[in-house]
Amino acid sequence: MAISVGILGATGYTGAELIRLLHFHDKAGITYCSSRQYNGRKIADVLGFFKGSFDILIEDFDSESIKNRCDVVFSCLPHGTSMGFISQIADSVKVIDLSADYRIRDIQTYNEWYGEHTSADILKTAVYGLPECYRTEITGSSLVANPGCYPTSVLLPLIPLIKQGFIDPAGIIIDSKSGVSGAGRGLSLSTHICETGENFSAYKVGRAHRHIPEIEQELSNAAGCPVSVDFTPHLIPITRGMLSTIYVNTDRDEKSLRDCLDAFYHDSAFVSTFKDGFPSTKDVRGTNRCLIGLARNKTTSRTVIVSVIDNLTKGASGQAVQNMNLMFGLPETEGLTSLPLFP
Repeated sequence: MAISVGILGATGYTGAELIRLLHFHDKAGITYCSSRQYNGRKIADVLGFFKGSFDILIEDFDSESIKNRCDVVFSCLPHGTSMGFISQIADSVKVIDLSADYRIRDIQTYNEWYGEHTSADILKTAVYGLPECYRTEITGSSLVANPGCYPTSVLLPLIPLIKQGFIDPAGIIIDSKSGVSGAGRGLSLSTHICETGENFSAYKVGRAHRHIPEIEQELSNAAGCPVSVDFTPHLIPITRGMLSTIYVNTDRDEKSLRDCLDAFYHDSAFVSTFKDGFPSTKDVRGTNRCLIGLARNKTTSRTVIVSVIDNLTKGASGQAVQNMNLMFGLPETEGLTSLPLFP
């Protein structure tokens, strides 16, 4: 029997990406979509690229209807909003939250970065949804906090190396670049084509970006001690894609570091290392993959790690589907085997 899927916030970029991915999923079918802005309209009238392929009536949020019609719900609502809706259905259906509302384990840290958390009781039950690191926990969970895009691109290369003691957890520098879809579908001057085209800019410089506590939480967990990082995000003039350049201190050679990553991800279908050269965003466009390359600077004793993902797929909706697969005992790759878009 197919898994009945609901999507809250179905007309945003992550919601639309979920629909695209689930359309090719043999074990799941979308039975419910909501959008406050487009309530009562057909989704193909709002997102024209679905015409002839997928059409469903966009409905208002109705907790009882969702409980009766859905086995799992993806919440693509904004931070601070998502928890209010999830708290009404989490007792009856499995939930995968793509906002930050259940990612931060310490409620005081969440309050500091996002504002007041209103469902602390449910927060305690949430599992951080990085499948390659928390498979067992995700499999037995009914509430999964899907990681942020920047954290995904950073944690996948760093967690294995930190766990093995191959890199110094102190002094990590992260320089990340994202396509403009990471800002969401809402209108904003900062993502207007006239502002972003032929431009490359840093933003939230210093200890200002909300993904910092998420990154530090998971790195600290891997290291067994508090870890702080320098993190600077940048906006680049592409639609989708994310590249993180990470600088770490280590006395290990390139082969040892690469062997550590290969061993950790031996059974992971979506994470691979480059033996020569470095990946680019086009290598993962439209896929659930993370590709990693690295090089050691013998003069400075630093190693540079380059990690690429598609921010909408592995950084959001693809990883969410991967989590759903685990929660329902399906192969992680179900519905996620598409090749990169080229050119």
